[in-house]
Amino acid sequence: MTVLIDTHAHLDFPQFNKDRDQVLERAKKAGITAVLNAGADENSSKRSVELSRKYPWISASVGIHPHGAARVNNNWLEQLEKLAALDTVLAIGETGLDFYRNLSPVESQETLFREHLRLACRVNKPVIIHSREAHAETFQVLQEEDLPYPAGVMHCFSGDRRWMEAFLELGFYISLAGPLTYPRSHELRDLLKYIPANRLLLETDAPYLPPQAYRSQRNEPAFVKLTYERAALALGQDLNELARQVYLNAVRLFSDNFVDRV
Repeated sequence: MTVLIDTHAHLDFPQFNKDRDQVLERAKKAGITAVLNAGADENSSKRSVELSRKYPWISASVGIHPHGAARVNNNWLEQLEKLAALDTVLAIGETGLDFYRNLSPVESQETLFREHLRLACRVNKPVIIHSREAHAETFQVLQEEDLPYPAGVMHCFSGDRRWMEAFLELGFYISLAGPLTYPRSHELRDLLKYIPANRLLLETDAPYLPPQAYRSQRNEPAFVKLTYERAALALGQDLNELARQVYLNAVRLFSDNFVDRV
């Protein structure tokens, strides 16, 4: 069986409350050997850590999504820093800028984003970046702030080749998700060919962005295989070879703990 990993999911979200155990069982049967569960706010980050303690094959990141930038508690940074010290927490985020929905003021988003980057440097862990309709502003912040090494990943990347190359130059990995499988995603599949093999990651972003075969349904880690298959087809590459490369990339970015805990 092809060994697959899901480098970004939200298994702690309420969409999984009724059948989380079954979702995890399907993931294992599909050959998923490791999942990184990304925190989206203070409570989500705590739940991510709880999942990483309960399941050896799930690791966590801790962070606050830009949508929640205007609603953080006064001690949010202290809470995240304590969680970030744990060995099952491999990254900071997701964090960044989202100007598509603007659910929090731009100023609040940027302030929160910068604090996440500084936290990542203090704890020496990579950062998971969310950037939607805000690539120029995201790039500017990243240029102005110190970055950890390795820098991190542009999660569910949706930009063009110019921005991809700019973020690669800063040291980031590029992660693609279910939209890679959509019939109209020709530009995204073309972009895939220009991502260096050693900087590519694949993810679900579950419960969001299911691949084409499950469009309009809840996404889950088992479905990541379809994204791997579409990526391998676009690259003219063997599926096992691609899966092995993504595995090695994730270990290089997030540390051996991402897979050695299995």
